[in-house]
Amino acid sequence: MGKPSKRKFLGFSFVLGAEPKIRLSESSKLRFQRRIRELTRPTKGRSLEQVIQSLRRYLIGWRGYYRICQTPSIFTKLDKWIRRRLRCYQWRLWKRGTTRYSELTKRGITPLTAAGVAGSPRGPWRISGSPPLQHALPNAYLAALGLPSLVASN
Repeated sequence: MGKPSKRKFLGFSFVLGAEPKIRLSESSKLRFQRRIRELTRPTKGRSLEQVIQSLRRYLIGWRGYYRICQTPSIFTKLDKWIRRRLRCYQWRLWKRGTTRYSELTKRGITPLTAAGVAGSPRGPWRISGSPPLQHALPNAYLAALGLPSLVASN
């Protein structure tokens, strides 16, 4: 048989302690991340709005199924990961340094900071976690485009 904490059932697992809790199984989390990577693949030539609309349907259904999990920290981490993935996607769409610079300055980043970020030799994933890009594409902006949160039930 095995310990309940080592078993999985319908995408769920259990955390043993004073009071057992239902959690998301590791394989479900990996399958979720694989699906998000497919939906946000940068080679499809779609705008950020189109990507968020395709993500929206999947995220709402996924959140509805796994809402009984009693470990909310995993949803917070996945939310952060999705937003960073979308910032990375947008960074790749801007392609050239001049476009990146103009988009950053248009979104309230100072010209000196925008020039440093736009001309950075760092890769898109590293830049997507930088404070200037997080300021240029805040969580509220992504939510306004229709990105649902896994934590809040809207």
